[in-house]
Amino acid sequence: MSTANFEMLEAMQQMARDRGITVDTLFDALANALVAAYKRLPNAAEEAVVTIDPDAGEFRVFGQELDEEGNVIREWDDTPADFGRIAAQAAKQVLTQRVREAERDRKYEEYAGREGDIVTGIIQQTDSRFTLLDLGKVEALLPQAEQVPYERYDHGARLKAYIVEVRKTSKGPQIVVSRSHPGLIKRLFELEVPEISNGIVEIKACAREPGHRTKIAVWSNDQNVDPVGACVGARGARVRMVTTELRGEKVDIVPFSDDPGEFVARALQPAKVKEVLLDEEQGRATVIVHDYQLSLAIGKEGQNARLAARLTGWHIDIRSESEQAADSEGDWAEGEWVENESGEMVWKPAEGGETLSAEQWAAGGSRADPDDTAPGEVAEENLTEATAAIDEEERELDAVAEELKASAEDETFDVETPPSVAGSFESAEGEPGPGSAG
Repeated sequence: MSTANFEMLEAMQQMARDRGITVDTLFDALANALVAAYKRLPNAAEEAVVTIDPDAGEFRVFGQELDEEGNVIREWDDTPADFGRIAAQAAKQVLTQRVREAERDRKYEEYAGREGDIVTGIIQQTDSRFTLLDLGKVEALLPQAEQVPYERYDHGARLKAYIVEVRKTSKGPQIVVSRSHPGLIKRLFELEVPEISNGIVEIKACAREPGHRTKIAVWSNDQNVDPVGACVGARGARVRMVTTELRGEKVDIVPFSDDPGEFVARALQPAKVKEVLLDEEQGRATVIVHDYQLSLAIGKEGQNARLAARLTGWHIDIRSESEQAADSEGDWAEGEWVENESGEMVWKPAEGGETLSAEQWAAGGSRADPDDTAPGEVAEENLTEATAAIDEEERELDAVAEELKASAEDETFDVETPPSVAGSFESAEGEPGPGSAG
């Protein structure tokens, strides 16, 4: 074969070394390109294969005849005389395309299994939608939703990010990274704390409000290793490296516990908890703290309590000692015995209802509770009592009038209406009654 074939093969091997692609991949791409070039020649066989001998620098085209089942029944050498020149021209574009595809596949495979890993990149471009990080051979996309509020990304600065997704596209792999994911905290501590990377210390749980505060619960598999001390480091050196990378975000490290009550109490640090009451059916934890610890336990805008609830998985209700004591006393403040105007001891309910005598109280309260009576029933009862009172007063007035009439008919009786009687005959409107002086 001509020297051009050797030059082509040598160029392919050099390309494979520069691009990190195997020579076999390029040979397969070249063979397919040569088959496509051969079929464009006149009198070419319908089926053909191309063989490449890299040692001899030879390209051979074999025409094939197939039966109905696709089996080769005849094969012959059909290599054109000037196939080397034709092949070089026809395969150039196809070969370049295959090389690009092979590079994209290799880059994708390099990052495909790295979801959950941490990478370091250089900030290239920033706008309102996303930020691009240069990872070397590929670029990573930091969307707006994965960014930390109020965190600035200056061009050319180095930045660590957490890989959340690797997508395969026609233009190559698209790597989506995050700065707000809780996994970033775990990976940063793995880089700074050897005990975590080798499995002695574990991060059991993590709760984060990006840019503000983070709580992590740590556990040690070795009794001789303090998990909190290992994460903090000498004079706080290890945790300081993490907070520096997080640009000042505060990190609380608490020891993990299998006891839910103890874990909830630890999660509320730096506040000191007096008592924890658990309701396992509803997943609620009532935490009692000293009065002066209440604001510290809740935190600024409820942040400490909110992070503790996320860390433990319990719904946390924080109460002070005075609030708990008031609620406990309120459970028994149903009423009290008092002395009324007549000197009789009666039961006075705390909610302000009607008083009950001792007999009524002993019988369970014979007087109806006003709250249990419908408004219509109350109005009807009051109307009946008022009507009965008016009827009784009218009967008394009629009796007095009859007596006065009988006395007036008796000539020997001097009619003189006593002031007390005359006053009782005044009507409700203040007009003279039937027995008053006109």
